[in-house]
Amino acid sequence: IGGDIGLVAAQGLNGLFKSFVLLSVPLFVFAAEVMSAGAISERLLRFVVMIVGRVRGGFAYVNVVVNIIFAGMSGSALADAAGPGKLMIDMMTRDNRYPRGFAGALTAAASTIGPIIPPSIPMVLYGMVSGTSIGYLFIGGVLPGLLMGAALSVQIFFAARRRQFPTETAPARSTIAPITIGAAPALLLPVILLGGIYSGAVTPTEAAAVAAFYALFLAMGVYRSLGLKGLIATFVASSRSTAIVAITIIGALFFNYVVAAEQLPVALGEWITAQQFDPTVYLLMVTALFLVLGCFLDTLLMLLILVPILMPSVHALGIDPVHFGVVVIVNMMIGLITPPYGELLFLVAGITKIPLVELIREIWPFIIVLVIALLLMVMIPDIVLWLPRQAGYAG
Repeated sequence: IGGDIGLVAAQGLNGLFKSFVLLSVPLFVFAAEVMSAGAISERLLRFVVMIVGRVRGGFAYVNVVVNIIFAGMSGSALADAAGPGKLMIDMMTRDNRYPRGFAGALTAAASTIGPIIPPSIPMVLYGMVSGTSIGYLFIGGVLPGLLMGAALSVQIFFAARRRQFPTETAPARSTIAPITIGAAPALLLPVILLGGIYSGAVTPTEAAAVAAFYALFLAMGVYRSLGLKGLIATFVASSRSTAIVAITIIGALFFNYVVAAEQLPVALGEWITAQQFDPTVYLLMVTALFLVLGCFLDTLLMLLILVPILMPSVHALGIDPVHFGVVVIVNMMIGLITPPYGELLFLVAGITKIPLVELIREIWPFIIVLVIALLLMVMIPDIVLWLPRQAGYAG
């Protein structure tokens, strides 16, 4: 159209600096970095080992439960894998308790729960591009996240018996109270976050600031496990992660500007409406599309580019945007562990030196059970929508 190339900069700057919602991204990233560097995840790990470590395959269940708890703090799958995930892999592979590939694949699969149970960076971005309530998206992710954890646990149950995984010794009674007291402040963070959002005391963006401050308070004030040098390193790591997200968002904002200017969403919406698709059939088609694209494309890119194109069709077919958002984000999380381009697999291989081929060999059963959980969410919308409706959602 002969437009000025400065449109790229204009759209990027306007999108980044006029969006209060996006401010939550660096804050959640920083909170996750502090929890990893400040020994908070280690205390949570000891607490969960105490609870579920005694059954056959106990450390595998611990891996899932830790990710469910940590999901209520970080909002990032990659942060979960790099923080408590690395600790879990070290514990599982010590003395050859579990095969390296199994430990790494389970950690990658369990990390996908992170952005489903609130808070969630992908949900913040989905809310930004779709105009959907982030608070209700957060609530809608709770039951799907627990369902994903249950699906992984079923797979662990059968694998533990088939492969004769070990059981762990019960902790001494004298250690139960100190371990519980040590983990209690960290366990309060999800309660503070969700309570603040759903009571109306804070917005999701303000909740991210609360999370960052509380994580810093725990690491430097309560546990005293993070010094000035560690804090500086945490700021640097958070800045790098935020920059990667910001650059991707700028590209997507400009792409979305072009898409809107050419009225592609309107044309696609009209075409889909003319086809008279059943909403469930449409959701299954979108699910298949995201599962295939997730094998090759970056999840953030798919979220920021495809969702704005699909939203007019979602509204035209009467599909609930909260239900659609959670389904899409679960799709993208499964994409993070799907070969050949599974970012979580590459991350786990990088931080543990486990050969990628071992991870790929072990990941398929976890992908299958997570896809089954995803299909249940598609076919039974109440898995996503029941909790938001209890909280007053009228969708």
